[in-house]
This record gives sequence, structure tokens and C-alpha cells, in this order.
Amino acid sequence: MVRHRDAERTRAELLAEATAAFAQTGYSGTTVDDIAQRSSTTKRMIYYYFGSKEQLYLAVLENSYREIREAEQRLHVDGLEPVAALRQIAELTYDHHLEHRDFVRLVAVENIHYGRFVTQVDSLRELNAPALELLDDILRRGHERALFRRDIDALDVHLLISSYCVFQIANQHTFEYLFDTDLHSPGRRDHLRQMIGDVVVSWATAPTE
Repeated sequence: MVRHRDAERTRAELLAEATAAFAQTGYSGTTVDDIAQRSSTTKRMIYYYFGSKEQLYLAVLENSYREIREAEQRLHVDGLEPVAALRQIAELTYDHHLEHRDFVRLVAVENIHYGRFVTQVDSLRELNAPALELLDDILRRGHERALFRRDIDALDVHLLISSYCVFQIANQHTFEYLFDTDLHSPGRRDHLRQMIGDVVVSWATAPTE
């Protein structure tokens, strides 16, 4: 049992260091030597746990998506009234992206390369399905109480939230330089978190003709 826990801890540490490395220099710009040096381990240990650099990168992608999906499930929004639940999902996504900036950078790198690696992880579609299922349930409960407009679906909501939250990381440096503002200062962060909650709720509850 102790050996099993040590193996899990070692694997988790390698994943964490590899995530930071790949997010910083991309897949092609990162070597197994770089990751070994960052994690104070050996290439042999990395190959033992992951088999190859490519398999390690795929594990990093899978783990990064798993973290946000697990965070959503921990909210237990099924016990909240629908409007509050929708706001919590939006605000959680905002906080998660700011606290896991490497995730956003990894996704950006994948899109630059047209999803070269993410399409190789078959489990990701199943892993990410709960994100839409969660929103589907919130919208359904809201529709039953005539709280939400009926011309939007879970994918619309997910796209809106993700677009806003990804922007805070993906474009932070150019935005901050051009407009001389720190998007991540404490006061600004609180404002922007509330803003995405307000936007999603106002849009979802807006009357339609």
C-alpha cells in the first residue's frame, strides 16, 4: 500500500511539472530532459511511468481537463435554484482558469496545432460530457419554472463562459499593455468574476419575442 501511494505521488508530481513545462514551451519545445530536471528525477523514471514524451503529453492534457470537470462536479449545483446554479458554474470556471493558467495555455497550444494531440485522447469526449450534462440539467430545471429562454442550449452556455474565461489568460499580456490595466489585480478580479456571472444570467433569463 505504501509503495502504491508513493507511485501515485511520483506520477502526480511528474504530471504537475510536465504540465508547467509543456504550457511554457509547447510540445516540440520541451524535452524529457527538461521535465526530468524540473522534477528532480530521471528520464528513466519518466519513461517508466509514461512510456514516452508523447504519452506524457497526452496524460497532461487528459489530467488538465479532468481537473476542471471534477471541480464542476464538486459544486453540487443540483441543490441550488437554477439561476444561482448557472452563476456558480460561470464563476467557478473564471476562478479555475485563473488558478490553472497552464490549462489555458495548453489548450491554446493545441489549437495552434489544430488539435494534433487532443484528438488522440479518446477518453476526453467522455470525460468532458458531464460539462454539458450539468448545464443541460440546470437549463431543464430553469425551463420547468419558466426562468430561462428556450432558444439556448448547454453548448451555447458553455461556449459563452469558456470564451470569456479563456480570454482572461490567453490575451492578458496584450490586453494589459494596450489598455494599461491589470486584469488580475484583486479588485479587478472580483469585478470580472461577477461580470461573467451577470452576463450569463442576464442572457439566459432575457425575454424573447
